Amino acid sequence: MKRNQVISAIVALAFVLFPLVVRSAYYQHLVILALMWVVIGGSWNLLAGYTGQVSFGHAVFFGTGAYTAGIFSTKLGISAWWGMLFGGFTGALVGLLIGWICFRLRGPYFALATIAAGEIFRLIATNWESLTDGMVGILILQTFRSKLPYYYLALALAAASIWIFDLVMKSKLGFYFVSIREDQDAAESLGINAALYKNVSLLISSFFTGMAGAFYMNYMAFIDPEVVFSLHYISIMAILVGIIGGVATIWGPAVGAFIMIGIQETFRSAIFGLAPKWVSQAHVLVFGLLVIFVILFMANGVVGDWPKIKRLFAKGR
Repeated sequence: MKRNQVISAIVALAFVLFPLVVRSAYYQHLVILALMWVVIGGSWNLLAGYTGQVSFGHAVFFGTGAYTAGIFSTKLGISAWWGMLFGGFTGALVGLLIGWICFRLRGPYFALATIAAGEIFRLIATNWESLTDGMVGILILQTFRSKLPYYYLALALAAASIWIFDLVMKSKLGFYFVSIREDQDAAESLGINAALYKNVSLLISSFFTGMAGAFYMNYMAFIDPEVVFSLHYISIMAILVGIIGGVATIWGPAVGAFIMIGIQETFRSAIFGLAPKWVSQAHVLVFGLLVIFVILFMANGVVGDWPKIKRLFAKGR
């Protein structure tokens, strides 16, 4: 068995045993959120890191998935857990719509178009009160009191997303995605249908982001447009997870998700109650400084520049 496979097996076993060893609902909650961000960050990474289509609109797919699950429960009388599947398909359908419109643009123009799409969907969710209940939001009853079912469901979703993204990038699709990222005109000159494969990448990305949104609805039991369609809390956070962990790496978003959730919670709790209350509002500043540091000194993120990090620690001994 290869060394990487042994490490992966050990990490997987540690995650399986974690909630059985650590009984604290607080720490289980943090890991559940981090696992959810593994899915969202990995989805963003597939589209932006591997296919080169930098999106600021992943909140659209997350919010669509969340509202699909919520509407199933409140309007249709169907269990919100069906939204875990249908939320993914709804997110994918919205992804196809956005791709059909926005992939006519490239580079920064595409990024700006995704921001606009996010705002459009937020306004729709805010004003279509007969369907979404507007700013009142959607409230449902949690299915489980214990966090264990939510934990293992989040773990399964994160593991499935990593596995699928790895399979995709090792297939012909992965080569097409990377060729489009490197030089779209050259890829098209070789017969690669760039529009088709960019939409395929977006389809996979939006599907898993929609599933993450549906999971969030079931887990948190409350959503409103300002939360699930938020540019800052969802779309920007997805980008930060990818950049910090390592763009265009399979494990980068997973590492980035745990780093970002750890930093966010550390500052939200005012460094566990040891610092003044204003420190709890400083996490955005720290995120910005961290991104600047990564861009200047670790352009490939923690996973991409791991050999460099190991050499620095070796020199410090």
